[in-house]
Amino acid sequence: MALSTRGAPFRSRRTGRRLAADAGLLVLAAAFALPLAWVVLSALDAHAGLTVKVPDGVTLANFDVVLKPDITFTPMLNSLILCGGGTLLTVVCAALAAYPLSRFRSRLNRPFLLTILFATSLPITAIMVPVYALFVRVNLIDTMQGTIFFFAASQLPFAIWLMKNFMDGVPKELEEAAWTDGASSFQSLVRIVLPLMGPGVAVVTVFSFVMMWGNFFVPFMLLLTPDQMPASVSINEFFGNRGMVVYGQLAAFSVIYSTPVLLLYVLIARRLGGGFALGGAVKG
Repeated sequence: MALSTRGAPFRSRRTGRRLAADAGLLVLAAAFALPLAWVVLSALDAHAGLTVKVPDGVTLANFDVVLKPDITFTPMLNSLILCGGGTLLTVVCAALAAYPLSRFRSRLNRPFLLTILFATSLPITAIMVPVYALFVRVNLIDTMQGTIFFFAASQLPFAIWLMKNFMDGVPKELEEAAWTDGASSFQSLVRIVLPLMGPGVAVVTVFSFVMMWGNFFVPFMLLLTPDQMPASVSINEFFGNRGMVVYGQLAAFSVIYSTPVLLLYVLIARRLGGGFALGGAVKG
C-alpha cells in the first residue's frame, strides 16, 4: 500500500512530462504544417492571401497562368540541368575521393579530413567575390557548366564526409577476394563497394540535389542571361513592385517547383531504408 502511494506521484510526473513533450511536438508539427497547408490551399484559391483558409471554390486558374514556357518550363529545365549535372559530378567525385580515405591509411588522412570539415563551415557568401573574379578570368561566368562546377565544388566537402562514413561499413575482405581474382581497385569500387553502399549513395544524392535545388544565391550571381536562370531564381519574379504579390500564382509555382525533389525522394526511398546486403558476409 505504501509502495502504491509513493508510485502515484512518480507516475503523475511521468505522465505530465509525456504530455508536455507531446504538446511540444504538436507545436513543432503545426509550425511545419501550416506553411505547407498555405501553399496547397492558396494554389487552388483564386483569391489567395497571406492567411491559411479553405478556398471558397477550388480552381486550377493559378496553374494555368504559371504553366508557360517562359515562367515555368524553361526555368525548371534549367534547374534540372544545373542540379542534375552538379549532383552527378558531386557523387562521382565524392566516391573517388572517399575510397582512398576509407581503404588506405596515411598520415595525411586526418589533416585532409579536417580541411574538408573546415571547408564545410565556410559561408558561401564569403567566397563568392573571389569565385566571381575567377570565373570572369577563365570565361566561365554566365555559363551552365561553370555553375555546375561551382555547385559540385560547394557540396563536395560534406559529400565526401558522408560517402566515407558509409564506405567504412563495407567489409574490406570482399574487395580482397575480388583482388585475388584479378580485379583492380577501381573495379572493386564500382562492382563491389558502391552496390553494397546503395543507401549511402542515395543519401548523398538526395542531400546534394536538394541543397542545389533550393540555392538562389549561386545562380543569381554566376548567371546573367535570363533564359539560363533556374526556377530558384525565377520565383523571385512573382514578387512585384511595392510589395504587390500574386499569392495564388506564387503558391502554384511553389507546388510545381517542389515536385522534382519529392519525386526523387520517392524513387529512391526504398534504397534509403535498406542496409548493406552483404554486410555480414565475412562474419561467423
